Amino acid sequence: MRLFQTKTTLEKLNIMLDEALKGTFEEEHYDESQLSRLEAKWMRYLTASEHSRKRIAEERASIEQLVTDISHQTKTPLSNIILYSQLLQEQECGGEGQKLAKEIHQQSEKLQFLIEALIKTSRLESGTFQIRPEKNKMAETVSASIRQAEQKAQAKQIQLQSQVDPELTASFDLKWTTEALFNILDNAIKYSPVGSRVTISAEAYEIYTAIKIRDQGTGIAEGEIPKIFGRFYRGQNVHTEEGTGIGLYLSRQIVEAQNGYIVVHSRMGEGSEFQVYLLIQ
Repeated sequence: MRLFQTKTTLEKLNIMLDEALKGTFEEEHYDESQLSRLEAKWMRYLTASEHSRKRIAEERASIEQLVTDISHQTKTPLSNIILYSQLLQEQECGGEGQKLAKEIHQQSEKLQFLIEALIKTSRLESGTFQIRPEKNKMAETVSASIRQAEQKAQAKQIQLQSQVDPELTASFDLKWTTEALFNILDNAIKYSPVGSRVTISAEAYEIYTAIKIRDQGTGIAEGEIPKIFGRFYRGQNVHTEEGTGIGLYLSRQIVEAQNGYIVVHSRMGEGSEFQVYLLIQ
């Protein structure tokens, strides 16, 4: 008789757990007066877990809506400020006026970039943006990231050289991985001297494909390498350069969300190499 009761209790616990995993568990389905003390505790635990799951889902939805509202409400005013500052620069308003208009334009563009980066980061962290890795050719995302970085590279007369096998593949989200590689490229260009070179290559290993971005910039002190992927972190020797300190943080979030990782090799005065590892399958 006791064996039968034990088996019945285990079956009920198993059913409760299955319903909890499916998200269909409801407390009213069970009559506590007919359950053992263990069953009652198990029921209370699952009920609390289900309430917690629903609360997290509601909070996530609330964050998503807030981020969407911020994006929508700031887009038009910022675009207008940038447009008006461009128009001011075209007017004959004297040297000081031209200088101020140019400064407004630059700061507006910086603010626009920062808001967009924060929105992307928020959506990644809250899970409202889904990254869907699938088999893609590595050369396509490298070319896309180079196209985004070309204008800034040309302004500093920096050569972007790509050496990627057109048949090399890996498993990654094309759009988001392009964003991650562009942020690293942008960082390399920003901290490299005029007339230098940035090279992008790729190599397949047993489990991962590695994209390697090598620059001839100022380099990163050994003690700073673990810190550079922190949100808003700026290196001690680059405070004179424009930047927000969020690009590399966003790149790491994107890569790690795809079960990949980033390795950095650098020495002061000798440039840096960022290696982005993405799963082959």
